[in-house]
Amino acid sequence: MTKNAFIAITGRPNVGKSSLTNFLVGEKISIVSEKPQTTRNRINGVLTKGETQFVFIDTPGFLRPRTKLAEHMVKSVRTSVDDVDCAILMADVTKKISAVEQELIRSFAERGTQVVLILNKIDLLKSKSDILPVISQYSALYDFEEVIPVSVKNRINTDKILPVLEKFAVEGEHFFPDDIATDRTERFLCGEIIREKLLWTMHDEIPHGTAVEIEQFKQRTNKNNAEIIDLGAVIVCEKNSHKGMIIGKDGDKLKAIGTLARKDIENLLGVKVNLQIFVKVKENWRENERFILENNIADE
Repeated sequence: MTKNAFIAITGRPNVGKSSLTNFLVGEKISIVSEKPQTTRNRINGVLTKGETQFVFIDTPGFLRPRTKLAEHMVKSVRTSVDDVDCAILMADVTKKISAVEQELIRSFAERGTQVVLILNKIDLLKSKSDILPVISQYSALYDFEEVIPVSVKNRINTDKILPVLEKFAVEGEHFFPDDIATDRTERFLCGEIIREKLLWTMHDEIPHGTAVEIEQFKQRTNKNNAEIIDLGAVIVCEKNSHKGMIIGKDGDKLKAIGTLARKDIENLLGVKVNLQIFVKVKENWRENERFILENNIADE
């Protein structure tokens, strides 16, 4: 008997949602950085284990929208928890309950959602007993199906997650092929990899006013009859000063981004990649709804 379970992974920015998704799926499908708003789109991770297919919906971190882009990200979170079999509320055990968690809990209550609370980063606690008041505070706000303290980074208690989620699987056909890890296209994933390396390379120098467009994705064979993919990407930023910072002195920053990205993209695609990255300025693009949707920067 085949079963499936749709599970939304929610929480404030930078609590480890994408790292959890990658761990559960067993492959890197969501980009990771320490910066909030790293995830902008819903990304479905797919894990078929025996007769059960899990579909994990990695959602953007819930935040107060200040731009059109942020509005789409919040909408993505809200729609992701509709009609799921279970939602995960992921929280940082070292931080106090914020308005974000409270808002998500209100949303769960309105929908009558079954929720598993995952308290991440327990490796940062001075004492194991420090987690008890945190569990008590969250439990006073919602009747969680399960509470699982974990450290995704250090793989502490992570083996307890899937057996709990299995309980929410329902009888039905699998929605995706059993051998895929995500429903996102290779083109989309390549753009996300480049954006991840941009965030890693620039550290705190560039705000989140950057996006990546894939303008060319062409497969060919070279003179040695080896397969190669020509990949052309454009990093979009909001100011000329940002463009200069992304390119760097003598192009060193852009070269570093390309070198890091090419390695991961070749691992993803399994072939050699000829990667060309350019930078262009589009002022206030985060307020341009048409640009956001046409370039798949955030979900509708």
